[in-house]
Amino acid sequence: MKIHNVAQGSEAWHALRANYFTASEAPAMMGASKQMKRTELLHAKKTGLDRNVSWWVQKYLFDKGHEAEALARPILEARIGEDLFPIVGTDGDLLASLDGCTMLGETLFEHKMWNEQLAADVLAGNLDPHYYWQLEQQLLVSGAEKVIFVCSDGTEDNFVSMEYTPVPGRAATLVAGWKQFQADLLDFTPVEVVPEAVGKTPDSLPALRIEVTGMVTASNLEQFKAHSLAVFDSINTVLETDQHFADAEKTVKWCGDVEERLAAAKQHALSQTESIDFLFRTIDEISAEARRKRLELEKLVKARKVSIREDIVMNAAKALQVHIDQINNSLGGKARMPAVPADFAGAIKGKKSISSLRDAADSELARVKIAASQVGDSIRANLASLVELAADYVFLFNDVQQLVLKANDDLVVLIKVRISEHQKAEEQKAEAQREQIRQQELQRIENETKASAPVEPAPVSTAAPVKAAAPIQTAAKPVASAAPLVNLQAEVFDLEALIHAVAGGHAPISVLTVDWEKLDALVAAQGAKFSMVGVRLVKVAA
Repeated sequence: MKIHNVAQGSEAWHALRANYFTASEAPAMMGASKQMKRTELLHAKKTGLDRNVSWWVQKYLFDKGHEAEALARPILEARIGEDLFPIVGTDGDLLASLDGCTMLGETLFEHKMWNEQLAADVLAGNLDPHYYWQLEQQLLVSGAEKVIFVCSDGTEDNFVSMEYTPVPGRAATLVAGWKQFQADLLDFTPVEVVPEAVGKTPDSLPALRIEVTGMVTASNLEQFKAHSLAVFDSINTVLETDQHFADAEKTVKWCGDVEERLAAAKQHALSQTESIDFLFRTIDEISAEARRKRLELEKLVKARKVSIREDIVMNAAKALQVHIDQINNSLGGKARMPAVPADFAGAIKGKKSISSLRDAADSELARVKIAASQVGDSIRANLASLVELAADYVFLFNDVQQLVLKANDDLVVLIKVRISEHQKAEEQKAEAQREQIRQQELQRIENETKASAPVEPAPVSTAAPVKAAAPIQTAAKPVASAAPLVNLQAEVFDLEALIHAVAGGHAPISVLTVDWEKLDALVAAQGAKFSMVGVRLVKVAA
């Protein structure tokens, strides 16, 4: 963290904040602020113009909050036994203004004005996102271990606190959020901020005057009718803006009032005479027109509201798909993004004005974009691990689409296990092939030995044991010599077992006899093409 020597609240401090993304702005950036919309923060960052703060807010909220913070600091210092120093620090493009920091920088202090709900949340150890995103950025910038979050009015009586430590995953989400905010800021076009629309009714109709005896004696009914119909025709039925909607809703109520007034005038005339057909038909005609216009506007307002909501939801969904397509393109076709859940309809639920509908949808869009970007970053990291660790074993990872959605640590372990198991299986396969070759060679030697062994005539009375031939020590042909007489002699009763013993190293090779005559016969027959394991051709005198 780089520490800046500026006093919080000073002109230099405000100038410094304008060049960074600040911790106090983090909740608004994440769409979680109770005081500022995300679009308002985009507007402020794009134009460099902050919202105007009234003298009342400055005096009774900001100034009073700073006063309570100053009073609470020594209370906390006494409790933890350490001094707390206000610090302004930056890390990259992030800034955090700390209410307090210990000398070694491992503990931070953040103060909020006392209110009953926040105090209850602090005692329960459960902070709203409106607060914890600011704390996460303070910890990220400072590198501290924890923040002591205090809610107080500067007195011991109203003073509660809790320790907040970084929650795994939130810092990464915060960084991804600022990255997305920066991208949105480049494309953001400030729009004129207009006050909330207040509906107005059409021009007032003149008072309807009727006097009757047995007939209508005085009435301005014709003039009233002409004026009324002209006013009805002038009513706007093309609804596009918040002002149009506000006017339409107000006009609906006005038309209802006109109907009620006409009904009252009609009833008044009835009380003066029993039958004035023309009067009543005219009044009914005007009243029917007022009712028709009212019902038409009601339907238009309802249909247009539904249409605008659908347009806002669909536009947000399209923008999300464009973002996901961009991430898929960056993956080079090696994998694709999974479905990223978004609830635009839920986000705009309960919102009435067009501006609030769009802001709610934009905030949800930003949230989902942040989540999608994090998934994309994770997929890219996993693809890099596959290239690094399994470049020669691509055939083992045909399920890449499923693998890239795993945590990177888990994937690295899985890659190593698969490769290790494959190498072990290949070694076992190679050993089995070598063993097969050994067995085939032993079988060949056994067959040749059996074929070259001399056949002795069987005695009449009993079978004589077969004596082992004299061992051959060198490659030269042996010279026949008489074996000395001994009291014991070897008897080979299982030649195959003896060959296996020699192959396994349990018996010397010298116990096996080479039939030189048959070997020479093979050489003579095959000449230079002769080939046999363990035997080579040498030149000798003819």
